[in-house]
Amino acid sequence: MKITAIIPYPVWVGSRNQLLVKVETDEGIHGWGESGLSGREKAVVGAIEHYREFLIGRRALDIGALWQEMYRSQYFEGGRVLQAAISAIDIALHDIKGKALNVPVYELLGGRQRDRIPTFASASEPPGEKMIEQARELVAHGWDAVRFFPAGQESKGIFEPRQSIAETAKWMVKAREALGDGVVLGIDYHHRLSVAEAASFCQKMPSGTLDFLEEPIRDETPEAYESLRTMVDVPFAIGEEFASKWQFVPYIERGIHQFNRIDVCNVGGLTEAMKVAGWSEAHYVDMMPHNPLGPICTAATVHFAAAVPNFAWLETRASPAEKHLGFFDSSVFPRQVQLDGATYPVSDAPGLGVDVDEDFIKKQSFKFWEAPHLKRGDGSVTNW
Repeated sequence: MKITAIIPYPVWVGSRNQLLVKVETDEGIHGWGESGLSGREKAVVGAIEHYREFLIGRRALDIGALWQEMYRSQYFEGGRVLQAAISAIDIALHDIKGKALNVPVYELLGGRQRDRIPTFASASEPPGEKMIEQARELVAHGWDAVRFFPAGQESKGIFEPRQSIAETAKWMVKAREALGDGVVLGIDYHHRLSVAEAASFCQKMPSGTLDFLEEPIRDETPEAYESLRTMVDVPFAIGEEFASKWQFVPYIERGIHQFNRIDVCNVGGLTEAMKVAGWSEAHYVDMMPHNPLGPICTAATVHFAAAVPNFAWLETRASPAEKHLGFFDSSVFPRQVQLDGATYPVSDAPGLGVDVDEDFIKKQSFKFWEAPHLKRGDGSVTNW
């Protein structure tokens, strides 16, 4: 079975772009993949077009060898743009192989270890009474793990960390009081804090208020996270930006974090994700996948989650609190994995179990979208 075409589709779905990638073969079997580098889809399309030049005519079932060739057959190997392209192609090749063998993708990854994939949902409201009410609604719908976002991102694009941590800590304590000790609570600070600010944030709350702190500081320097680790007792959830197993190495081997926010659409696809999962298992680090995209990313991650032993929760953006985002539009994806309460049932359909209305997406446009460019009150740039 030879690859005959690789077609990238950067299209607007709901409230953001999704970069869908179709790989076709000479036996009429095709596969779908997705890239996770949101906001830089055109750059990834360029990388895919480069890879396409030598992948056409290659055996589609040689997934591991093709991964190595895409990664290693250039002097400037790796990086987030190239790995996002490899991720999409790798996922599509798994979809093809599952269909060719008439098995779900999880069978290619070692078989199913769980029948249902537990998820965490996010409260989209900022800290305040509405946030707590929304969290109560999520718990009523079956979620026992809820993530929050911090206070302080104003419409004018100003984010002041110290003001944010004071307000956010106050409402995290109130959320714990309102929801009780049986619900897992976490917060995503999206790399916006310094080490000192992240430590102050945690120290403003009683121990046990949060069950995980996601991406509080930038991840380029593991030693900074090691320093923060000595100051706080909250488990860390890190890794959604990591684009290879090598980026995970210091965090896993130094015991810095407890949850891997691995993104199969950024890290190098299912091939690389399984390697990170094995390494993590040896160090008692649980997988907590990043999943902010659409049905293809979700399906691929569900198969990954089904096949690994060390698993905590899968992020979902299809809960009642975020359904308005429109990432799972049934007119684009007529067949897709569906939430059953707060879990994803593991599909036995061949391949990923997702269909895409290709005629529909051909008519859709790409929209240039930029993440908010935040500044502090003094005019300096800070992270979104």
